[in-house]
Amino acid sequence: MYRKYFKRVFDFVCSLLALIVLSPVLLITALLVRIKLGTPVIFKQKRPGLNEKIFTLYKFRTMTDQKDEQGNLLSDEVRLTKFGKMLRSTSLDELPELWNILKGDMSVVGPRPLLEKYIPLYSTEQRKRHLVRPGLTGLAQVNGRNEVSWEKKFQLDVEYTQHITFWSDIRIILQTVGNVFGGKGISSTTSATMEEFLGNA
Repeated sequence: MYRKYFKRVFDFVCSLLALIVLSPVLLITALLVRIKLGTPVIFKQKRPGLNEKIFTLYKFRTMTDQKDEQGNLLSDEVRLTKFGKMLRSTSLDELPELWNILKGDMSVVGPRPLLEKYIPLYSTEQRKRHLVRPGLTGLAQVNGRNEVSWEKKFQLDVEYTQHITFWSDIRIILQTVGNVFGGKGISSTTSATMEEFLGNA
């Protein structure tokens, strides 16, 4: 009943209240991004959502646009500044996604929205992660985030879609708050962010 009737109401109320309460934080963060990283302040990217419907994801920018002599963007490790790392470690870069939640593109809790190009690389089982709205946080995020393998992450995503309850969402939200303050799982063990998903072995 919660999943069918109340989860969207819960998402709308939570995102609206969060946007109001955190508006000073959003404004200050936007100003700092403008000063330290330039424009655009908001990073936009197409991501697959519920039933693989494509939407525009909003985040605060965390990287520069540094390119090599051939005009190709440099690696994440080079472009991710100290300020950008701070935004990611505190999850402040994710705050504009509250607007995605308010609009109905996303949920507070659900599988993280990944790149559109990953869709054909998923197994049939892994594509079940798109049976629900993607989330600001999720079961995978409170069980290792970027420190766990893609396979484990997708397993947790699908597990979440099969066991959605109000109390499980509350538990994940509380665990997320604890992880953010503890700085857990921000980066993978071999990359500044997370390795690209190249498909299943």
